[in-house]
Amino acid sequence: MSDESSPPGILQPPSEKETKAMKAAPDISVVFVSLLACALLTSLARATGDSLAGTDHLVYVGTAIYTGQNSKAIYACRFNTQTGRLTSLELAAESNNPGFVFVHPNRRFLYAVKEIGDKKIGKGGAVTAFSINPETGKLTFLNEVAAHGAHPCHVTVDKTGKYVLVANYFGGTVESFPVGNDGRLGQSASVVRHSGASVNRARQEGPHPHSAVVSPDNRFAISADLGIDKLMIYRFSSIDGSLESTNPPHAEVKPGAGPRHLVFSPNGKFVYVVNELNSSVSAFAWDSERGALHLVETVSTLPKSFKGGNSGAEIEVSSSGKFLYVSNRGHDSIAVFSIDTARGLLTPVEYVPTQGKTPRHFTIDPSGSYLIVANQESDTIVVFRINTKTGRLTSTGQELKVRAPVCVEFAT
Repeated sequence: MSDESSPPGILQPPSEKETKAMKAAPDISVVFVSLLACALLTSLARATGDSLAGTDHLVYVGTAIYTGQNSKAIYACRFNTQTGRLTSLELAAESNNPGFVFVHPNRRFLYAVKEIGDKKIGKGGAVTAFSINPETGKLTFLNEVAAHGAHPCHVTVDKTGKYVLVANYFGGTVESFPVGNDGRLGQSASVVRHSGASVNRARQEGPHPHSAVVSPDNRFAISADLGIDKLMIYRFSSIDGSLESTNPPHAEVKPGAGPRHLVFSPNGKFVYVVNELNSSVSAFAWDSERGALHLVETVSTLPKSFKGGNSGAEIEVSSSGKFLYVSNRGHDSIAVFSIDTARGLLTPVEYVPTQGKTPRHFTIDPSGSYLIVANQESDTIVVFRINTKTGRLTSTGQELKVRAPVCVEFAT
């Protein structure tokens, strides 16, 4: 259409012959527009492909039955962070009462406790290592190691990915296991044993470690012990996996409170602990230099009007650090609190029914926009949308059925 003798970059009008040809083929412009649209979509897909692909996440569900026959499965599904939709559950691996699961930071391995063993002598529990197939979600058994206690109830991996930490509810021990390059677990690198009791004779006749969590800088580990109303603090080494008492060696909650799980604030300045037995949350200021906790306040997880039986279970902080979430078993709700990020103080926002019975565990998705609850006794997993400005929860209507879900973990 341009004259070869024309100055470069200057387009000339079409000739009479070219104009006739264009009229004879009116669909050329349509083809051109279609090709242009295709090119633009391809370019967009290349530019955003990573983020679009990253909206689907593997989710693992640990199950456990605490009366009668044990559960025997870990399940996998996928969650889309754009739509808030969960896919159907698939069997990922068979395992004996895998009540708590945790995914390695490299997303290649998953570790599950076996909540089994002889409660009286405090022996017989175990920890199992699996490799993850990212395409199918299937888990392949790697190995299993014996725990120094019975009914291990919590497992996590340190920030370096070199050690797995486990809390053994019966036997009163917390221990670390080395992780090999292939994901397999070695024998215990360090074992610490708690001692003591507290005021609730039915539940606090002896030590019952319920969790063990490493600090953001990976220099300390804190174990919430329900049986002795203490948060045991240890100096943790990612070189040899050792756990050594600090000075002071612990922080205390109100007698009979029963600390269960804990979480650090995103800024690392505060630690929040859900107390199972008296349905409360204790906020602590964290001294990261000394490895010390200082109590700030303790608040109830229940509305004042509630008079029934209840126990606290899981606790999480939003990625913004502005909101705290706690599950209530009995009231069957998620308690929502706003956080004073400067002082760590909590203010109740709302109490949201979990649309099921006994919300033992929940988690927040990687986008920070959804909260997924495992209702243990109603055999359901329910999805709520998070209002990131107010912290409030709204049901999405998404629900999956699974027998006795007690832990929900994202592979991300």
